[in-house]
Amino acid sequence: MFQPEEIKQLVIEQIQEVYDPEIPVNIWDLGLIYDIEIFPPLNNVHVTMTVTAPNCPVADTLPIEVKVSIEQIEGVGEVSVEMTFDPPWNKDMMSDLAKVELDMF
Repeated sequence: MFQPEEIKQLVIEQIQEVYDPEIPVNIWDLGLIYDIEIFPPLNNVHVTMTVTAPNCPVADTLPIEVKVSIEQIEGVGEVSVEMTFDPPWNKDMMSDLAKVELDMF
């Protein structure tokens, strides 16, 4: 059985495979994931995330893609994804890697 911190790391790795189709950087490095909670003993996962703008074309589908992606991880229980726009996303939330990739330093 995986420990919560191991599950969280696996979730992060899985999220790093999810991309907004209009941006060539994964959503983790874009800073779209605000929080990941793991609830033992079933290792249920709750993700709080946002998109770059409320009118983003993938605002409805990206959370579903995140949920389905996490559900593929062995040892994960139920997965829920919550969308929020508070605080609003801004480019300062991106990793340095994302800023370099998008030439936004």
